[in-house]
Amino acid sequence: MANFQIQFLDHVAIRVADLEKARRWYIEVLGLKPYQKREWGPFPIFLLAGKTGVALFPADPSASPLDPSNKGIKIDHFAFQLDQENFSLARQQFDAEGIPYDWQDHHYFHSIYLRDPDGHKVELTTLIGSEADFYGAL
Repeated sequence: MANFQIQFLDHVAIRVADLEKARRWYIEVLGLKPYQKREWGPFPIFLLAGKTGVALFPADPSASPLDPSNKGIKIDHFAFQLDQENFSLARQQFDAEGIPYDWQDHHYFHSIYLRDPDGHKVELTTLIGSEADFYGAL
């Protein structure tokens, strides 16, 4: 067993075809805030909700594309948690703007799944009950 404790998920690093297009999507659709350090150069581009977010890196245009429907070993998706009010606001915004998404009931959570411009699956999820019911004595 580890003798240290992780504080939180810092970021998920993803490769994208167009850094600017992906940056705009994460800002405009999900409301993430850009966080760029001059010392890093043009990338990674960090986009954060608090201290958690995504880091965008350029994809190699000569690499073979991955099949997003493949259920093999890979990262399937990443998720951001919202409270119920903000989850409802996100769903209303996506409906109003015609942004396609898939809604799912996971018993303890409701989730919205959508795809970024490069096909990465992003989940927005909200707890629908008490934290104690799901997280117990964490």
